[in-house]
Amino acid sequence: MKISMSEKIGQTVIVFLLSLLCLSVLYPFLYMLAISLNEGADAAKGGVYLWPRSFTWINYEIVLGNAVIRHSYLITISRTIIGTITGLLITLLAAFGLSYRMLPMRNALLSYILITMLFNGGLIPFYIQLYNLGLVNTFWVYIIPGMFSAWNMFVMLKFIQGIPEALVESAELDGAGPIRVLFQIIVPLSKPMLAALGLFTAVGHWNDWFAGAFYVTDQSLIPVQTFLQQLLNASDLSAVFGSNTNQEALARGAQTQNVTLMSIKMAVVMVSALPILCVYPFLQKYFVKGVLIGSVKG
Repeated sequence: MKISMSEKIGQTVIVFLLSLLCLSVLYPFLYMLAISLNEGADAAKGGVYLWPRSFTWINYEIVLGNAVIRHSYLITISRTIIGTITGLLITLLAAFGLSYRMLPMRNALLSYILITMLFNGGLIPFYIQLYNLGLVNTFWVYIIPGMFSAWNMFVMLKFIQGIPEALVESAELDGAGPIRVLFQIIVPLSKPMLAALGLFTAVGHWNDWFAGAFYVTDQSLIPVQTFLQQLLNASDLSAVFGSNTNQEALARGAQTQNVTLMSIKMAVVMVSALPILCVYPFLQKYFVKGVLIGSVKG
């Protein structure tokens, strides 16, 4: 099929604009990486944009050698794994149950869930509820409130309704119960949707700093993103690291004027962002396929 000149020009313009968009997204990441790998005092002079001018590992030695950051990483990894698995499981069970059209009060339940998507009680009532449930200042404040997602439930529901009913009916005729139907028929056919929603849920848990900042006062329970938020608002390193700082690396960096607050901030940003970025390439193919099918089929 021959492409006209106007179509070629249009495609060229689209490619050019998308390339600019990619550069605008990639450049801040490269800039932070360059600052984190550069001596702090040298970077403060300016002129470091895409690659380090005076290369050093001292910033990462301080960050990775700090007990506070290592523990906050453990909290973040734990909440991401547990929160993603429980969130998908509870939401999937709700969607599967509501997929049965003969379920008593099904329409009322769907309407009730829809209302929770449109309205909420506000931050203060939510905090009071968490306090009364004994979740404030505990690890489970990261897990239990996010176990069910109304949006994910509707996406799962539409996807399940798109599966041919003949498959479910044939399994039920062979004596399969609801649990067997769910895990042997529904789940294998829903892998693209579950992968996409699982990734979105995991990213939400990994990037969440709000819960750690407002629902937790124990520093041993804060996730790495809350630690990063505290660091970005700090005026000096001791305000956040305190006595747990890697004093040897910090002293060596200070003697050579290698360490500044900005260089440490950039190193923490890179350390907190890289792990979740490494997950995207493996699940990228499921993004459009999983969410689009779940949103359209019905």
